[in-house]
Amino acid sequence: MNETVRPGSDPDSADLSRWRGEPDALRAWAEIDLAALRANVRSLRARAAGAEVMAVVKADAYGHGMIPCARAAREAGATWLGTATPDEALALRAAGVDGPVLCWLWTPGGPWREAVEAEIDISVSARWALEEVVAAARAAGRMARVQLKADTGLGRNGCQPADWPELTAAARAAERDGLIRVTGVWSHFACADEPGHPSIAAQLTAYRQALATAEAVGLRPEVRHLANSPATLTLPESHFDLVRTGVAMYGISPVPQLGSPADYGLRPVMSLVAKLASVKRVPGGHGVSYGHLYTTPGETTLGLVPLGYADGIPRHASGTGPVLVAGKWRTVAGRVAMDQFVVDLGGDAAEVGDRAVLFGPGDQGEPTAEDWARAAGTIAYEIVTRIGARVPRVYTDSGRRVSTGE
Repeated sequence: MNETVRPGSDPDSADLSRWRGEPDALRAWAEIDLAALRANVRSLRARAAGAEVMAVVKADAYGHGMIPCARAAREAGATWLGTATPDEALALRAAGVDGPVLCWLWTPGGPWREAVEAEIDISVSARWALEEVVAAARAAGRMARVQLKADTGLGRNGCQPADWPELTAAARAAERDGLIRVTGVWSHFACADEPGHPSIAAQLTAYRQALATAEAVGLRPEVRHLANSPATLTLPESHFDLVRTGVAMYGISPVPQLGSPADYGLRPVMSLVAKLASVKRVPGGHGVSYGHLYTTPGETTLGLVPLGYADGIPRHASGTGPVLVAGKWRTVAGRVAMDQFVVDLGGDAAEVGDRAVLFGPGDQGEPTAEDWARAAGTIAYEIVTRIGARVPRVYTDSGRRVSTGE
């Protein structure tokens, strides 16, 4: 039977009362704890030791809901917001979210003018992008806010060192012409989640060199930033003026090998809960789900969880994904299907409508997103971010359900 006991826990004491009666009309939901998010932001601000905090809300706030999370982060003292795509940044403005917003993933022909008019900070990594934003500033009749990104070793976006002097000089010329204001110089770590990795020191050195080059041509950025979530937690010398906190803000440790979220003063924000859609007794030798990868070892009870890979449940977690049902950890029995998967309940009592908790903070006996990441051979970032739009987000604040107006 696919039943597991979480090490160090008593499965008989697992308490599902937090989710009982919530919410009656839904088959499944992702509960988003805004109080936990605000507490995480405050904890990260304390670790930043004087640097400002950027709350990264890309990818629908890592699956948590961009607008409610952006507002909660700002309430907790995050002075900046960060998005990947222009559409995300413009959606923040359309929702009335003010304050500095940095957007960094641009392609030719993007909504440059709209971003300039919305006072979004536009990340520029090459001359073509600088030319597009300068043209947009002329068309809009207003100064564009620009941040220059240096490639210090990650090898994704960012300007290579050989091209950096030309880019910074061109940006300074556009600044003198009154077309742009260079508000930031930044870069991104490749291996900050591996403390001691030799690339970390090399990138710090490369970033300081990039700053010196920018300053030499007369650029005076408002913010200099390099630290992502793992660097915020483990590398204070990288904090400069601003830290960019992504997954840590949502209560997931970016360096799980060094500690749990609680070890860093963080609490997971998302819990994923479903109601059993079927409970039935079956004989031994009964195949379960596609391919019959699991066959019941004897007469048993099967519970059907109405979530599948169309909802973001990893198919790679077939046979390994943990779920808390009827007070015990269970493991996905057989293959995860598009809309559903099965757990073997053995002889334990359960009824249709009972709660199945896939993950949460872990303090009521339930698995965590990190447990699912290990089961699927991935990272917890992916587990929360992939939970799809078919799963409603239910927002709570200090234990009470709240309306976000979205």
